[in-house]
Amino acid sequence: MEIFKDPKEIQNFLINLKKNGKKISFVPTMGYLHEGHLSLMRKARKYGDILVVSIFVNPTQFGPNEDLDRYPRDFEGDQKKCEKIPVDIIFYPTNENMYPENFQTYVEVTKVTKNLCGLSRPTHFRGVATVVAKLFNIIQPDYAFFGEKDFQQLVVIKQMVRDLNFPIEIIGCPIVREPDGLAMSSRNAYLNKEERAQALCLYKSICKVKELFQNGERNVSVLLDEAEKVIKSYPLAEIDYVKIVDINTMEDVKEEIDKPALYAVAVKIGNTRLIDNCKLLP
Repeated sequence: MEIFKDPKEIQNFLINLKKNGKKISFVPTMGYLHEGHLSLMRKARKYGDILVVSIFVNPTQFGPNEDLDRYPRDFEGDQKKCEKIPVDIIFYPTNENMYPENFQTYVEVTKVTKNLCGLSRPTHFRGVATVVAKLFNIIQPDYAFFGEKDFQQLVVIKQMVRDLNFPIEIIGCPIVREPDGLAMSSRNAYLNKEERAQALCLYKSICKVKELFQNGERNVSVLLDEAEKVIKSYPLAEIDYVKIVDINTMEDVKEEIDKPALYAVAVKIGNTRLIDNCKLLP
């Protein structure tokens, strides 16, 4: 396994491999790897000849009062996990590598970013789109893999790839959960024992919505009311949003679900903001 820090070095290295007919699979991450990330890598391993993983805590997707400084980091541990997959190349740039002095170019996806996380984190997706566009230009992958836990992010990346004509196949991969249902996330490391138990409110609300939906309920207000009741039964839970949106446009479904939709939820438990979702397919 090789580790690169310099964007130009890894770019030249991978361009030469592509000239020799190699296909590149790419998994972008912010590190502190867990089973969710590793499941993306295992899937990516089946596609290309070369598996590249980036580890970069991207400052531009954090707001001014968010958790950039305390975001968990463990490069040595990440390295060991990547070796077991096995990953061929880790790209581990510095902030200065990615955002050199006088950096002033950003990528903005306008419509699908307006709702959900875009409401409470208005600069988040500009940072995501910018760093992913940069990573795509540096790595030049044939396939790129993203988890469906960040479903809006997946939609944003697909939109950007279509709009900017990136020759990359974007592959979404299912949410990986703890045995009790909590979606795996690097931010779960912030939770103390009591908060960890309270965090189950997200998954329990998903179970309730899925149960009602499978029994024929299609009224959005009914589904959201029941979801909110579940979450509010957990005293530490503070709702950011509980919504049902069109699975492609990320716009609110107003009354009845009559085409593919997404139940999406964001909740703060103490100082930790967690998200989760499930598809609702009529």
